[in-house]
Amino acid sequence: MTSEPDNEQRPRRAGKNKRDADGRPPSRGRRIRRRALLAAGGTLGAGVVVGGAYAVNFAVVYGNRKLTNVGELTFENPLRVPRLLEGRKSGGDRLFELTARPGRSELLPGRQTPTWGINGPFLAPTLRARRGETVRVAYDNRLPEATTLHWHGMHLPAVMDGGPHQTVQPGAVWKPHWKIEQPAATLWYHPHPHGATAEHVTRGIAGMFLVDDEKDAEERTGLPRDYGVDDIPLIVQDRSFADDGTMELRGASTLESFAGVGSVGVLGDTILVNGVHDPHLKVSTTLVRLRVLNASNARVYNFGFTDNREFHLVAQENGLLERPVPLRRLQLMAAERAEIVVRMEPGRTALLRSFPPDLGLGFPTDRMDGGQDTFDILQLRPAAKLTRSQPLPERLRDVPRPVEVPKGATVRRFRMNGTQINGKAMEMARVDVVAPAEAVEVWEFTGSSDGMHSIHVHGTGFNVLEYRGRKPPARLRGQKDTVHVPAGGTVRLAVPLPRWVDTEYPYMYHCHVLTHEDQGMMGQFTIARPGSESQAPRWISDHH
Repeated sequence: MTSEPDNEQRPRRAGKNKRDADGRPPSRGRRIRRRALLAAGGTLGAGVVVGGAYAVNFAVVYGNRKLTNVGELTFENPLRVPRLLEGRKSGGDRLFELTARPGRSELLPGRQTPTWGINGPFLAPTLRARRGETVRVAYDNRLPEATTLHWHGMHLPAVMDGGPHQTVQPGAVWKPHWKIEQPAATLWYHPHPHGATAEHVTRGIAGMFLVDDEKDAEERTGLPRDYGVDDIPLIVQDRSFADDGTMELRGASTLESFAGVGSVGVLGDTILVNGVHDPHLKVSTTLVRLRVLNASNARVYNFGFTDNREFHLVAQENGLLERPVPLRRLQLMAAERAEIVVRMEPGRTALLRSFPPDLGLGFPTDRMDGGQDTFDILQLRPAAKLTRSQPLPERLRDVPRPVEVPKGATVRRFRMNGTQINGKAMEMARVDVVAPAEAVEVWEFTGSSDGMHSIHVHGTGFNVLEYRGRKPPARLRGQKDTVHVPAGGTVRLAVPLPRWVDTEYPYMYHCHVLTHEDQGMMGQFTIARPGSESQAPRWISDHH
């Protein structure tokens, strides 16, 4: 069963002055030339000395991996704001009814792309609930294959987490439920099937989940909070498209990988924001709050404005910061989120751009992993007359308390190398860590010198204690659930462990470069009653 995109999701054609004769962006031509050169290099390599073929192929690929769309966009398409779904009351609980199914979407002008979506052909609605409420979900899987739905950043029991052990077969309905017990935060949800997460997210299953605090607490923050007016979700994703409009799902070819260089999966040359290519946002207030989600599989963005204007970071993934942090650049790894507040002036447009990120990888991996790429993301168009917003407060209220690490806290060390953690690839039946409920531990993650990695811990948030041996910069303070692991360096985290005892169903910790996750860069931990960790099983049954 397929569904066509509605008018709200259908972008208008951009002007031909910025496109090739057939209406495609010029970057697509660059990709076609790259493929032709790769094919030529592959043919050459079959008949010459291996070293010579490698050098030819490497030179071709390296020369074509510095991507940009600057100067190619007209910002003609209105940004689509995902539908806000607040559920319905059911016996005092809040019920969300979600249906995943395949569809078709016009993501590029004049081309129909096969996509997946929830309650629509591509992406998913924004869910919203309050702290203290019990949430119930009916997730109906009408996709052609088994999947899961993970509540990224949510504090909840492992059996409700939606990880690889909560598989939903085609035609089945999964019904998780939990009580929201965390401060206001910008979370998101996406599939998490072992070995297929990258493909399922690429096809289009992703949406935001906004957790609100109590109503009076929300009002006390003084931040913009009118969804779709001055409080805007931005789901930023990169994609690569074939000539027929289909999305490339599996990333680099063997010629592009070169023994691990550029092996992070899909690094697309087309940027979508909330599923819209070449977008603009009309602004009607002097302050606008942007909830930015890097929902790409691997790409790192270094956000800033082309006029170098200052903006303020007010929240990380798992909650508000103590005070707004003034910035001109903000780098986000895949799955990281940030809430920023931008000041607008009547009639003066602002252009959000991703500048080349600092990956710290060196030659040649830095360029191969997107470290020299530049992309225009979104044009903000303020009206000639703007409604005056409340002043941005100097301090924010109801901020999550920093995690306090007790003396003698357990320290766990994890080394990330290739697509393994501590020399092991993920096994569904193996428990890597058994930890005591509600303890606070220190987890140290060390990255390989030539690899781009992040870490996400399920079921909890954490504070960054040290980043490369130093106090974390302001942009990494506050409660997070995903963080970059520096190449050749270590990040130390204060991790408050979940309170839900369960030695049968595990939580995950893993690299959120989705190709790495799918290839096994993931471990599992269960939660035991304090003092009983040694008796807990280290192998679990198959939950499929």
